[in-house]
Amino acid sequence: MFPTAHFIFLGAILFSIGITIVVVKRNMIIVLLGIELMLNASVLNLVAFNQIHPQHIDGQMFGLFVIVIAVCEAAVGLAIIIQVYRYYQTSIPEDVNELGERG
Repeated sequence: MFPTAHFIFLGAILFSIGITIVVVKRNMIIVLLGIELMLNASVLNLVAFNQIHPQHIDGQMFGLFVIVIAVCEAAVGLAIIIQVYRYYQTSIPEDVNELGERG
């Protein structure tokens, strides 16, 4: 079995990759994937920290809660991205700069 530090380090790497994707990429779908990667890294850290006190299942319950929230966020996020693409004909966030009608 690996020590807890290995899992925490892996979670930190995954979170760093996710935040890099969110900051660097220009496509809304790829940004959504970066956010999902950050949420999965937090779940990994929650379960890893739960291994310190295995008699409690708090970390696993919070991890399950984060997974449910991530699924809901992905569904709502994809619906918004599809509507924005239909309206503006682009998936680049910088090109969507107003909420009103197209000019």
